Amino acid sequence: MTTIIQAGSQLSQRVHEFVRRDFSPTFATRRAQFKSDPTWRRFRDVGTELWLDSGNANAIRSVWTQEFSSLTTNNTLLNEEIQTGRYDTLIREAAKLLEGFPELSEREQLLEIAFILNATHALHLVEEFDACVSVEEHTDLAHDVERSVEYARRYHAICPERFYVKIPLTAAGVLATRRARNEGIPVNHTLGFSARQNYVVTRIAQPNFVNVFLGRLNSLVADNGLGSGEYVGEKTTLASQTAIRELRDTRGCTTRQIGASFRTWEQYLNLAGIDVITAPPKVAEQLLARKGQLPPIESQTGEDHRPGLKKDVDPARVRLGTLWDIEDKLIACMDALEQEDIDSLTPGGLLDFFGAHDCPDLLVRWTREQAQKSASEGKIPQLGNWRDLLQEGKAGLDSLMNLAGLNSFTADQKEMDNHICQIWKSVKA
Repeated sequence: MTTIIQAGSQLSQRVHEFVRRDFSPTFATRRAQFKSDPTWRRFRDVGTELWLDSGNANAIRSVWTQEFSSLTTNNTLLNEEIQTGRYDTLIREAAKLLEGFPELSEREQLLEIAFILNATHALHLVEEFDACVSVEEHTDLAHDVERSVEYARRYHAICPERFYVKIPLTAAGVLATRRARNEGIPVNHTLGFSARQNYVVTRIAQPNFVNVFLGRLNSLVADNGLGSGEYVGEKTTLASQTAIRELRDTRGCTTRQIGASFRTWEQYLNLAGIDVITAPPKVAEQLLARKGQLPPIESQTGEDHRPGLKKDVDPARVRLGTLWDIEDKLIACMDALEQEDIDSLTPGGLLDFFGAHDCPDLLVRWTREQAQKSASEGKIPQLGNWRDLLQEGKAGLDSLMNLAGLNSFTADQKEMDNHICQIWKSVKA
C-alpha cells in the first residue's frame, strides 16, 4: 500500500526545511534591476501577461525584462537540467535525508527526491528573477487524487508567494484541481488542447490558469498530411480564450487562458491580447530580432483564423471541431454535473458521468493497449491508428493529444527518475 505523505508530517517538515535552507527571497524588489523593452511593453498594453517556458537560467536571462512575470517548468524541462549533473550532489544529500525514514518504499523515496529537485530548482528561479514559477507534479500522480492534492499542499507551503502547482488534465487531475483550489492553492491546469476541455475544467475546478498547447496542434495537422497546420492552434487558443472570458463575465470565474507550446515568433503576433503567453526563450529572441520590422501589435481576440488545411480535407471527418467547438450537449452535461455532489465523485465516477451524458470522447477511459499505442507514437498521434475511435465519437483530437502529451511527459519523467536512481544507488553502495 502506498503511503500518502501528508503536509505537516515529520517527513514533510524535514523536506520543507531542507529545500528552503538556502532560500533568500527578495520579493517585489528585484524587478527594477531588469531593463524594460518597448516591444514587450506593447504586449502588456493589449492585455497579455508575458511568461517564459524554460527552466534554464542562462536562456531566461538572455530575454528577461521587467515585462515578464512568470516561468513555466515541466517534467521535460526539469529533466534537461537534471541530466547536466548540476543537481547530483543535491540528490545524494536528499537520499541521505530520506534514510531517516525507512518506512518509505523505494518508489516513495524516489517521489520525494523528485519533489525536492523540482521545488529547489523552482526556488532558484524565484530567487534570481523574482518570478512566479509553475512547478509540475510527478507523472505518477496523474491518476491519484489524494496524493496529487497532498503534493500540491506541500509545493504551496514551500513558496506560497510565488509557486503555481501544475496538475495535468485527467479525470483525477480535474478533481484534484478542484480540491486544491477550494483550499486556495494556485493551480496551473496543464495539458489542455481545446476550448471544450478548458471550458469543462473551468466550470468544475476554476484553476488559476488553463492551457492550449497550440504548437503541437499545428504539428498534428502537418505531420498527418492534412495541410500546413498553420493557425490550427491559434484558432483553438482564441476559441478557448473566448469561452474562458465568457465564464468570467457570466459566472465570476477568475481562470485565465495561457497560450503555450509556441513554435514561431509569428504566434506572438497572432495571439496578442490573450491572457497569458508562455514561450521558449529562443522564440522570444526570434521576435526581438525583428524589432523595427514588426507590424503593429494589436489584440487578436475575436479573430477567427483560417486553419491551414488541404482543400480535400473534411474538418468533420477528422473531428477538428473538437478543438474549438463547445457543443450544446456538453453545456447540458455540465449543467447536469453541477446538480451533483461533485466532491463525492471518484475519477471513475466522473468518467461515467460524461459517458452517460453523451460526451464520452472528452474524458476517455483508455485501455492499456491504447495507452501503449499512444506512447509508441510520441507527442503527435498518427490519426490513421485512431480513425475508428474518432469516427465513432469515442475520442476527440483533444483527448488523443492529451493522452500523447501525458505519455511524453511520463517518458521524460522516467529518464529523470533513472538518473536519480543511478546517483542514489551510489549513496547506498
